[in-house]
Amino acid sequence: MLLVRASERSGTPGTWSLPGGAVDHGEDPKHTVVRETAAETGISVAVSGLADVLADMRALPERGITLHTDRLLYTVSVRGGTLTDRVDRPTDLVRWVTLDEARGLPLRSFTARALGLPASSADVVPEEVPEFPSFYAVPGPDGLHRAQRFAAYAVVTDPEERVLLTRVSDGYPGAGCWHLPGGGTDYGEQPGAALIRELVEETGQTGRLVELLGVASHRDAASLGPEGYPIDWHGVRAFYRVVVDQPAPPTVADVGGSTCEARWFRREELTALSTDRLTEVTAEAVQAAHLL
Repeated sequence: MLLVRASERSGTPGTWSLPGGAVDHGEDPKHTVVRETAAETGISVAVSGLADVLADMRALPERGITLHTDRLLYTVSVRGGTLTDRVDRPTDLVRWVTLDEARGLPLRSFTARALGLPASSADVVPEEVPEFPSFYAVPGPDGLHRAQRFAAYAVVTDPEERVLLTRVSDGYPGAGCWHLPGGGTDYGEQPGAALIRELVEETGQTGRLVELLGVASHRDAASLGPEGYPIDWHGVRAFYRVVVDQPAPPTVADVGGSTCEARWFRREELTALSTDRLTEVTAEAVQAAHLL
């Protein structure tokens, strides 16, 4: 495995992790992992698959902050380049290591999990989850407010192979369109747990996770949100397959929120919907699940 070491300029100096980094506003995460791997290691890679989606929290006591990070883990193939250590950057060493060698290194927690190794103590985990808004927008360089949000959504089916969709309320991006159940993850929340919570709140259904289908990245550069002003919106969304074994008539518990209706669709009803009545992530996800 290819690992990089955090330098003294990082929040966790001396720890080792998988190559990668933060997704820029509007950037597709698959492009991020290629860009960041090249910057940290000197190696050019091509994304070959999605391995996992997870979240973690770590405290940085010396800075007085706690970080929540949503992580997309990809498998890649090496295309070329030369392994190169960096100087005066957040990472300073890069090495190929065996699994046995990795066991002896101080690993970041998400890296230990990704490699199937025991949980690492290299990260300081906060005792309590801090309060933090699920959504916030900040002024961008072009004058528009911008927001980037991670969310988890579900392609939900029942024993009759019906598909559960929700309709977006007026005043929200995509108003009137049919959407997947789900939504933004809360601070400290794992994507799967967030998804099951949102499913109950938006539709009244209890489901079970079956598989991770993919990740969608969409940008709407001037979407009028409920805040009343245009927002340069970038959504990164993991979508899963979920099964509801005992379906019930859908009910929307979060009245006045972004969901105004929930409904079970038979396959022929779903295929009869025009694509302009589906949100982008919905069309992409149901195609990945081979339902369209």
